[in-house]
Amino acid sequence: MTEKPTMPGPTMIEFRDVQKYYGDYHALRGITAEIRAGEFFSLLGPSGCGKTTLLRTIAGFESISSGVVLIDGKDMAQVPANQRPTNMVFQSYAIFPHLTVAENVGFGLRREAGSREDKARRVTEALEMVGLKGYGARAAHALSGGQRQRVALARALILKPKVLLLDEPLSALDKKMRENMQVELIKLQRQVGITFILVTHDQEEALVMSDRIAVMFEGQIAQLDDPETLYRRPKTRQVADFIGTMNFLPAEVAAQTNEGYSVDVAGLGRCEITEAQAPGAPTGGPASVGFRPETLTILYEGQTTSDRVSEGTVEEVVYYGDMTYYDVKLDGIDTPVRLSMRNLPGRPVLDIRTRTRVSWSPGALVLFR
Repeated sequence: MTEKPTMPGPTMIEFRDVQKYYGDYHALRGITAEIRAGEFFSLLGPSGCGKTTLLRTIAGFESISSGVVLIDGKDMAQVPANQRPTNMVFQSYAIFPHLTVAENVGFGLRREAGSREDKARRVTEALEMVGLKGYGARAAHALSGGQRQRVALARALILKPKVLLLDEPLSALDKKMRENMQVELIKLQRQVGITFILVTHDQEEALVMSDRIAVMFEGQIAQLDDPETLYRRPKTRQVADFIGTMNFLPAEVAAQTNEGYSVDVAGLGRCEITEAQAPGAPTGGPASVGFRPETLTILYEGQTTSDRVSEGTVEEVVYYGDMTYYDVKLDGIDTPVRLSMRNLPGRPVLDIRTRTRVSWSPGALVLFR
């Protein structure tokens, strides 16, 4: 994959204390954030968290109760949806089955000035952009799900919006097609260079595709960061639990040190945790630590390590082909922890009830209040 750009662009969309009520229901609660020009940005969260509502406020399909939404520095308060520099690809694609592919893609050009030849050229360019060269005369109803999604993208991009809004556009595809289209969307976004804003409830999809992600719960942004920071340094236990798989163990903050905290962790013992690993800044008393399955490693017979080692018993084994997931009950705790091991040639898959040693590093722990 092509390397993502690292230099942030100027602000394309800005939310200033955006509030949205539906009667007594508070759907958006003080959203303040910026989305950069040329960025692939995702709104991620469970159903009902407000992510689609926020997307629709950008498009102009939803009015806001208070606050400000700016696009390219302009307040959108009095700008109707059809005059905003945005276009949207819906979950259902909204393809017209009675039209050809070319007629679907060029549908938005009907009211624009320009010759028939010029519009036909733009349709051809848009189809080439999404990998559908030569499909113009094909009946729309004869397309596969992935092809319909590409037609919807071409129809949106042909109008050259500054911002493309994507409302769970891959949810109707099967797993393999979905993964292929994720890569194609990333490449397309880099090719056209405009701001893409994706709404999804799929954590893996957001991590794969995004430059930055806003994780939302109950109408608020809980954390806005790049994918690696979200995954490795979630700021709250709620975010940590939502993004991927995270083990949690009860802990007690014994003391604050110059570098961070000295913490007693059930099953792991006394650990030194840096300030960067403690987003909640606990001052003492009960807490919890989280760590990802891949940060634990099973030590096979004869293996040694410079990391810390705990012993336990395998309670469950789930084989995925390339990976095996183990639930291991470490000595001294009641709830097993989950760890993942890549199935390399010659590496055995352990049986349930096998005693094993597990290595880990305090640097992989995240401390939560």
